[in-house]
Amino acid sequence: MRLGINIDHVATIRNARGGNHPNPLEIAIIAEKCNVDNITAHLREDRRHVNENDIKSLLSKLKIPLNFEMAATSEMISFAVENLPYACCIVPEKREEITTEGGLNLKSNKEIIDCINQLKDAGIFCSLFIDPDIEQIDIASEIGADAIEIHTGKYCDALSESIMVNELENIKKSAIFAKSKGLDVHAGHGLNYKNISEIAKIEEITEVNIGHFLIGEAIKIGITEAILKMKSIIDNTRKVVV
Repeated sequence: MRLGINIDHVATIRNARGGNHPNPLEIAIIAEKCNVDNITAHLREDRRHVNENDIKSLLSKLKIPLNFEMAATSEMISFAVENLPYACCIVPEKREEITTEGGLNLKSNKEIIDCINQLKDAGIFCSLFIDPDIEQIDIASEIGADAIEIHTGKYCDALSESIMVNELENIKKSAIFAKSKGLDVHAGHGLNYKNISEIAKIEEITEVNIGHFLIGEAIKIGITEAILKMKSIIDNTRKVVV
């Protein structure tokens, strides 16, 4: 299972005071030295965390792939095609939300189809951030996505054991179905040390992307220790499963 680190909230802290500290690129380089598999960054419409210069710096300095999260807008498509990250993950984006609240709705969404076509024409690996929903996954396959990233928020935020078990089952079924349709299967949102193991047990999921929790943990134990602890939990769980 690959581990991607989202560095958005390094920029959130930087932007609270302005200036250049902390530098998202520096944290991304530390993550790279911890042998993570990619760096994820979401360039939002309102530039609330990373900005264009951050993305360009990451692309020019990192040796590992950049997973560029973006809304399906002409502005973001043009930026992606111009700068050519290895992968783009198309996500829903609402200006007023604090964080991404759910997956894309692929039904009758021509903008997403056009976005996929333009990104793939440029040679960019294309994934879609969607809820664990069989119908949505089926559409993702039909419209040409290379991968899906399953939104794990409902599982991570479950307030009862029964809800958590139900959401985990939805994720498992969705991952199995997505793989059967030829899609690479990723997962993310709300993952932490306590809930990652059950996700790591799902063999069909090949990658998880984690950000907010690890940046928060870094305040207590440092970014290197935070990442290495997560990698250890994932790798040890995966060894037992495989």
